[in-house]
Order: sequence, then structure tokens, then C-alpha cells
Amino acid sequence: MSIPGVETSVPPSGTGCVECDENGGWWVHLRRCTQCGHIGCCDNSPEQHGRKHAASTGHTMITSFEPGEDWFYDFSNDNFYESGPALAPPDSHPADQPVPGPKGRVPADWQSKLND
Repeated sequence: MSIPGVETSVPPSGTGCVECDENGGWWVHLRRCTQCGHIGCCDNSPEQHGRKHAASTGHTMITSFEPGEDWFYDFSNDNFYESGPALAPPDSHPADQPVPGPKGRVPADWQSKLND
């Protein structure tokens, strides 16, 4: 069964937020685009690259890229899904990667920089 916006064979773009890794930023949690595999940071993260990716590409379906989480979310209609189809591995960042992350780039006052 095919679900629009979900490409099960596309691997993730890496183990961290693409844009944060490019600019030396940091994230709270990671989100994976289910269409192209782009890894972006969550809405609580300072830069919200997951949402920005959805807005700029029209790829509105994401899933968690956190260990042990398999929920899906559609930005276009605010629908939350408890689970979805299995995607190409890996299904999360490495378990030893800290949250927030990545190690060495999270400021000491990170909690004051969160988006609500």
C-alpha cells in the first residue's frame, strides 16, 4: 500500500539535522522527512529546520528520528499518527548521541533558547 508523501526505500540524510550540522547549530530532537529522508530539528529547537524543510519543499509528512519512537505527523493538516510504515534504516540517530545534541555544540543555557 502506498501512502502519499511516504517513500519507504529512501534512507535518512544522516544522523543529525542537516542545516544545524552545516552551520554549527544544535537541536533538541530530530525529525525525518518521510519523502526524501531529510533530517531536521524539531519545533522546540532554535531553528526548526524540520518545519522549514516541509514549508520549502512541500514534503509535509515527518516521523521522529529519536530512538524508540515511531510516530508520524503531517504538517499540512496537523494529523498525528501513532505509527506508520517501516522506513529504510536507520530509524533513529545513534543511541549514544545526546539529547539535546550534538555533543559539544549545546550551550549551557540551552533551555532558555527553546521554542514553545
